[in-house]
Amino acid sequence: MNTRIHPFPQNKGFGPKARHALATKIFDDLREMSIDGPGVSRATYGPGETAAMKYCAELAENEGLSADYDDAANLIIELPGKAPDQPFLICGSHLDSVPQGGNFDGAAGVVAGLLALIRMKREGVVPPRTIRVMALRGEESAWFGQCYLGSGALFGELTKEDLARPHRTTGKSLGSYMADAGAKTDAILAGDKLIDASSIAGYIELHIEQGPVMVARNMPVAVVTGLRGNIRHQSIVCKGDAGHAGAVPRWLRHDAVLATADLLHRFDSHWAALQERGLDLVLTTGMLMTNPDDHAMSRIPGECQFCLEIRSQSIDTLEAFYQLARTEAEAVARERGVTFEFDERSLASPAVMDDRWIKHLLECCEKNKLEAEPIPSGAGHDAAVFSNAGVPSAMIFVRNENGSHNPNESMEIEDFMYGVDVLHTALLDPPL
Repeated sequence: MNTRIHPFPQNKGFGPKARHALATKIFDDLREMSIDGPGVSRATYGPGETAAMKYCAELAENEGLSADYDDAANLIIELPGKAPDQPFLICGSHLDSVPQGGNFDGAAGVVAGLLALIRMKREGVVPPRTIRVMALRGEESAWFGQCYLGSGALFGELTKEDLARPHRTTGKSLGSYMADAGAKTDAILAGDKLIDASSIAGYIELHIEQGPVMVARNMPVAVVTGLRGNIRHQSIVCKGDAGHAGAVPRWLRHDAVLATADLLHRFDSHWAALQERGLDLVLTTGMLMTNPDDHAMSRIPGECQFCLEIRSQSIDTLEAFYQLARTEAEAVARERGVTFEFDERSLASPAVMDDRWIKHLLECCEKNKLEAEPIPSGAGHDAAVFSNAGVPSAMIFVRNENGSHNPNESMEIEDFMYGVDVLHTALLDPPL
């Protein structure tokens, strides 16, 4: 695959118009190389994600920046600072997408870091600390049922079960995909830490907001205070008994679809009760299906498959609701004569952002004449992994209409450039 879609601009002046033009071009090129119908599909550890990384690496090298890959196959673009022996700063995000997703989710953070470093390089500015822009592999859970794969591998958090997770369409294991991309899977499998948290002075991630808050409040930029964690099952299978739709009375049925519907209704009722108590929780079943090889209008479904995702800013709320969910599954199974088979559970812990960095980013917004507020993130991000590993972490949100994980993401480049300016200011004067 040819990663250079169009020739890069000449390495000359880099004022606001030039930065705006380069940002537009990069996003257009990324979309062009990964368009898949109405949306973009850059599969985790797949060819689309790899092509996007090669493109960013080529752009960085064209600007005189170094580009390399770490032992998890994450891309690292670096600009040396005045204190090369001191802990360095990391900014960036991910380049993979959900199937038929939007072009800005994740990519905005990588592009923002690139633009900040290119500006410093072209203007001859040496930052106080070395800065690394990282394009982290596999932030999305859509492909292997587990999120934060590139960042999790850095801190020794991937298990043998994680590396055995099958790809959603090919069935090939995550470990084999990682090895094909150049990752050191033996070290990852052993739980080796591929990076020393104490060597990182801070992790800053720019990302589009994936909800409606900033649009409603007319804020182009915001500063994130914390991130929800999640518990997920990619596949839960309800098994009952198939039968003739006209011949089996209700009291003798073991209908897998009705049992699944019953269970999901109970989940929803508990969710509503917890929200009335003021607890933070969101619950989603994004996939629900019967077997297309044998389902029929006149057939009682003997099997139904679905996924489950629970999110909260509280690990206690997550675990409590999860145990409640398993208890309800046992109750429905007894009452309806079915079984529920759960695949391997995945957990991503909630995280809080660093207070000093939150304050610093708000001050950087002021310096750039932006009114910004601190807001929580309902979605998860790689920043959670860095934060929970002990790295001071922070996030900049950029306004984005129409949500995320869909082709209709609508981030305005003008808003994005505001976020890039805040990031650039923060990197040049970090709160160390």
